[in-house]
Amino acid sequence: MIHTQREGRTLVVTIDRPEARNAVDGPTAQLLFDAFTEFDADADLDVAILAGADGHFCAGADLKAISKKNGNKITRPPAEEIVGSVGPMGPTRMQLGKPVIAAVEGFAVAGGLELALWCDLRVAASDATFGVYCRRWGVPLIDGGTIRLPRLIGHSVASDMILTGRPVTGDEALRIGLANRLAEPGTALEVSLALALDLAAFPQVCMRGDRESSLNQWSMSLAEALSAEAEIGFRAIDSEETWRGAERFAEGRGRGGDFDDI
Repeated sequence: MIHTQREGRTLVVTIDRPEARNAVDGPTAQLLFDAFTEFDADADLDVAILAGADGHFCAGADLKAISKKNGNKITRPPAEEIVGSVGPMGPTRMQLGKPVIAAVEGFAVAGGLELALWCDLRVAASDATFGVYCRRWGVPLIDGGTIRLPRLIGHSVASDMILTGRPVTGDEALRIGLANRLAEPGTALEVSLALALDLAAFPQVCMRGDRESSLNQWSMSLAEALSAEAEIGFRAIDSEETWRGAERFAEGRGRGGDFDDI
């Protein structure tokens, strides 16, 4: 139902249900949750990529599986327990300590769109399709879609997608900020692997801390967010990453915007 593969310090997690355009049933949701739990705990891994087999990212929840009582589990945990719990699509209620890239080919719709939104970055093939296709069936966005989509692309554009369910192709996704990188059809995973290699090359305490601060600040006042940012920033300083970086700069490395010599 899923398979994983290590590429250096990157873990590629692939949904492998091509007969259902990689729609996720209950067991697959649990496997995805478990895979990302293991990724987050593995000190030898810095970045994960979520992909789909055979030309499609994910067509959402498997409605046929639901009709056969093998569908996605929908729970109502209290607010203080929901972050970190298993979402209907698996990992969508998790907040990991390391970045995840979505390699999007074909359809990323309904719950598949929500999986892509859960990732930190999205590399989309130019002919990929995003959309709230579940609008037709009365299936709600319950894996963070109504939260993450407006935060990524703004409320007005997100409302157009959420209310109409219309398809958004790769070119438009890049223009509105839904996709971060555009790739030629069939190369989204290749481009994602190159991007993951770049991320893994950076000082990790600093990068992960900046990522954490940017995620946590949504619910904070300005004063709270600035205080938290400073506290998290001192992790990098205390780890000596910052001092080692200053030494590399003094040696002439990485100057002038050069990211290849860090």
